[in-house]
Amino acid sequence: MIEISYLTESDRAGWEALARGKDTYFEVARSDEEYERTWGRLLDDDRIRGIAARLNGEMVGIAHYLFHASVWYSGKCYLADLFVDPEVRRRGVATAVIEWVARDAAEQGFPSLYWNTLEDAPARALYDKVGRFHKGFIHYSYRRDASQSSTRS
Repeated sequence: MIEISYLTESDRAGWEALARGKDTYFEVARSDEEYERTWGRLLDDDRIRGIAARLNGEMVGIAHYLFHASVWYSGKCYLADLFVDPEVRRRGVATAVIEWVARDAAEQGFPSLYWNTLEDAPARALYDKVGRFHKGFIHYSYRRDASQSSTRS
């Protein structure tokens, strides 16, 4: 049985192991301070939430999401991270997490849930089933030149 709940102080070790697993998978390097800062935000920031998915009592998945305003809608929920231990994939954990986040977002008044993933991510098989894919949309992130950012205040 899959159980999902908000992260609590006692979840730190399990959360960090899964967060580091996610970063390793996506080839992201983070400092210990970044994990510490993020952990604090997940517990103390009312706009940011972290949840744990447990299978038979063992933490096997995590998700991080945040609520934000929207110009055209009442509000949106962005699923920033979703990671399931590779040993338990294809057992419904990710689906249960997405459904849980969608329900929580709707209950909080943020009915629109969205997320991004890599074009070649294996998880797209699931995402294509539970989400709507908007063909033609491309995600861009602004890349600021380091020399420009230091000259403006």
